[in-house]
Amino acid sequence: MTRTVEHVVCPTCGCLCDDLVVEVDGTRVTQARRACPNGRTFFKSYDPTPRLPRVHGREVEWNEAIAEAARMLTQARSPLIYGLSSTATEAQRCAVELADRLGAILDTTSSLCHGPAVLAMQSVGLPGCTLGEIRSNADLVIFWGCNPAVSHPRHFARYSLPPANRRSRVAVVVDVRPTATSDIADLFLQVEPGSDLEILTALRALVHARPLSARAIGGVPLANWEDLAGRMKSCRMGVVFAGVGLTMSQGRDLNLGELFSLVAELNDCTRFAAMPMRGHGNVAGADQVLTWQSGYPFAVNYGRGFPRYGPGEFSAVDVLAHGEADAALIIASDPLAHLPSSSAVHLREIPVVAIDPRESLTTRIAQVVLPTACYGLDAAGTYYRMDGVPIRLRPVISSARPTDEQALQQLLDSVVRVSAGAVPTC
Repeated sequence: MTRTVEHVVCPTCGCLCDDLVVEVDGTRVTQARRACPNGRTFFKSYDPTPRLPRVHGREVEWNEAIAEAARMLTQARSPLIYGLSSTATEAQRCAVELADRLGAILDTTSSLCHGPAVLAMQSVGLPGCTLGEIRSNADLVIFWGCNPAVSHPRHFARYSLPPANRRSRVAVVVDVRPTATSDIADLFLQVEPGSDLEILTALRALVHARPLSARAIGGVPLANWEDLAGRMKSCRMGVVFAGVGLTMSQGRDLNLGELFSLVAELNDCTRFAAMPMRGHGNVAGADQVLTWQSGYPFAVNYGRGFPRYGPGEFSAVDVLAHGEADAALIIASDPLAHLPSSSAVHLREIPVVAIDPRESLTTRIAQVVLPTACYGLDAAGTYYRMDGVPIRLRPVISSARPTDEQALQQLLDSVVRVSAGAVPTC
């Protein structure tokens, strides 16, 4: 029997669109109206059929898999816990507690994508706002180093360029190449790769009416930057969406620091905000949870009994590439598909426990696989939107699988028993 569920939240990206209408036939989603192509694939491809955990490729009962995972992690000298960007904050909180108990290194996917943006926030702050404020008030929207037409397909219609307000706002794209987003922009500034810091420094000077002698900056005529600076100062409300293009070019966190400083200075004459275009559904929530639990947003080492912060030292890419991690717990992530080859090679060589509702390259090489429910489909939980607003996800289908939070809590309880010298019951 088909039933309809309204006001469903899509957890595939940082937009967390909450207006979907989902049709369910038994335990499968058959339609996801208003969803983007990414969201439709997420909902319609999921199979909630209960699956047994695997230990070394053999299907076992849940308690046996938990016990083996606890044994592997407690025997490790320097275990790594990584991922967290596609799981709920309730599970993220359990992961922090588990890392503390194990003396593990805890890192999220932020260190691989928007880590430089987080470092810039720590250095100079972030003049931010909500997506709702942008939808209602912004008349100048700048996309810098991002392509939301592909990465966040409903971002335009719901937040940045809604059809009702499209004629009253100007869309500007700054990027190194034409994209689907630049195709719909009112102004496209194609810049030379690696020139972001130079351009942003020049824009700060232009905003303060300081003369520049250069004819072109970043391959774009100075007159174009003077025009953009004028638009930024005279708009009613402006916003810059910062993409990973800014984090991957030369300067990295310095690029974002210069951008956030520029935006802060613009608030002397108008209302302006900046917002990183966070990708994974709850990567912003991972930053939030780790910060209020440990004091740091990612790359945290509990090896000495207290949290230490070390981007570039305790990041997953580095501890794996340097061979420092001797076991790994991967939560709602697929690092084998995304990490550099030097890190992925070492991940294949150490014991791996994977907690994930779907099969991936990482679950295929993991010694212990714990199949869990999927938040937003057959599990309830809290995600943080890219603007820092918490959104509650509710299940649309029933499931017999445990949630990530329940799996991590059971794993934590088993680790406590193992650490106390007790033999886990199976």
